[in-house]
Amino acid sequence: MAKRTRNLRPDEPLYHQDHPRPVTRRDFLRQGFLSGAGMVMGGSIFSLFANPRAAQAALSSDLDALATSIGCSLGGVGGGKIPFICFDLAGGANIAGSNVLVGRQTQLDVLSTAGYSKLGLPGDMIPGGTEATPTATSNGDFTDTSLGLAFHSDSAFLRGILERAGTRVANIDGAVIPARSDNDTGNNPHNPMYGIARAGAAGGVVTLIGSRNSDSGGNSMAPASMINTEIRPTKVDRPSDVTGMVDTGNLTGILSDPADVVAVMESVARISNSKLGWTDTGLASTINTGADAVVKDLVRCGYLKAADIADRFAGVNIDPSLDGDIVDGVDPNNPATGIFTQAEFNGDGEFRKTASVMKMVIDGHAGAGTITMGGFDYHTGDRATGEVRDLRAGRCMGACLEYAARRGVPLMLYVYSDGSLASNGTLDNSVDGRGKGVWTGDNSSTAASFFLVYNPAGPVPSIRQQIGYFRADGSVETASSPAANNVNLLVETVILNYMSLNGDVANFGNLFTGFGNPPSQAFLNSLLAVDALP
Repeated sequence: MAKRTRNLRPDEPLYHQDHPRPVTRRDFLRQGFLSGAGMVMGGSIFSLFANPRAAQAALSSDLDALATSIGCSLGGVGGGKIPFICFDLAGGANIAGSNVLVGRQTQLDVLSTAGYSKLGLPGDMIPGGTEATPTATSNGDFTDTSLGLAFHSDSAFLRGILERAGTRVANIDGAVIPARSDNDTGNNPHNPMYGIARAGAAGGVVTLIGSRNSDSGGNSMAPASMINTEIRPTKVDRPSDVTGMVDTGNLTGILSDPADVVAVMESVARISNSKLGWTDTGLASTINTGADAVVKDLVRCGYLKAADIADRFAGVNIDPSLDGDIVDGVDPNNPATGIFTQAEFNGDGEFRKTASVMKMVIDGHAGAGTITMGGFDYHTGDRATGEVRDLRAGRCMGACLEYAARRGVPLMLYVYSDGSLASNGTLDNSVDGRGKGVWTGDNSSTAASFFLVYNPAGPVPSIRQQIGYFRADGSVETASSPAANNVNLLVETVILNYMSLNGDVANFGNLFTGFGNPPSQAFLNSLLAVDALP
């Protein structure tokens, strides 16, 4: 193997001699060749406007009545469930061992030295050893349990998370789920978004969002049995996607009073409904069950939703690039230090993508969101390439946790990848390689997923930090849990824990059947890592 003369930058593509030339969009994404909304308008019909209201509240009573009569669900504060964000690391990232610790039976039930070498850790860095220069949060033995869930003390994910959310550790915990999945393919049904929505997650503007324009919103697909095309994720990967979703056209530039903007949009809705045959004299006279009526109701609902968005967002800035909690120095009325500096935010599309999704979800405008990050097929014969990319991913994870803390709302954060990789024991002693094992090839048997939970009210009610386990040789024990060798059941395990956080475990068997119908409570308890948040 030729010696690498320089390390790859985080956004450089990965060229593999043992991989076919990239053809599909997923191929380009996993190898890093790709980095990681509607608008409503009102016309000039001022003579027909209703009187402006003194303050924004709900829509006028006649429009509320119309919405109710046609079954049009307007926005609000969301579904009342815990916000959910997942990171889809396309390409087969390292999660187990060098980032999140895995063990036999429990996380700290150590593997063999050879097993850790397979997971990229040399003999002088394995859990249980003695650190010459431990970090501030390390336990001194190459383990770090400051987040509850145990990480390797030199985990790049952990370093990124602590860099952005290091003051929140007492309110964070989580679990790792050893689970093999196929390498380098988007056909693993990893994405839980539709199931999270089925469990009740909803947003004030849209149910689901994702940074890719795909059926799942991410790189990996969703389980076929869960897909609901009516709530297909809306693409959000930049601030303009966020602002475009609640844009009222140029009205906010023409009309300085938000109440005037709402009045315009309400009048547009009334005029549209009048043209479709609705009058103030009664709704029942126009209701029928024909296809024509269904189409008309859909049109009515569209205008009602536009008016509702104007009611809730006219004069309200939801642009993540102008949020002082997210970006340093952009809001003169917000003295807080931003999660990202302006240089970071403006110079890195992954940070802008993360900020856009996290603001939509954590602020309640979307029920759940997927953030896809490409270029994690990093078995490039060195370690530095993967470490740098993992560090940036950790910073994005930490940004989500920190933003949830600043907003005072809970968050479940789930991280998965399509497959994984392994080391042959050769070390990369460069600065970014950190003396760890180089990644030399794909290996689905070393895969795992994990989730973290932030609880603003105090410690997370944790039950266990590992669901299933690894063999001593550094590979998933495929019989250790239903999720270990079945990606569909991995998704259901994640959803079960989401429902547990929301206090909804009793309803799980009514919504999901992968564990049997109905699954016993004792069986479900064996897959629970967290209890309901108070």
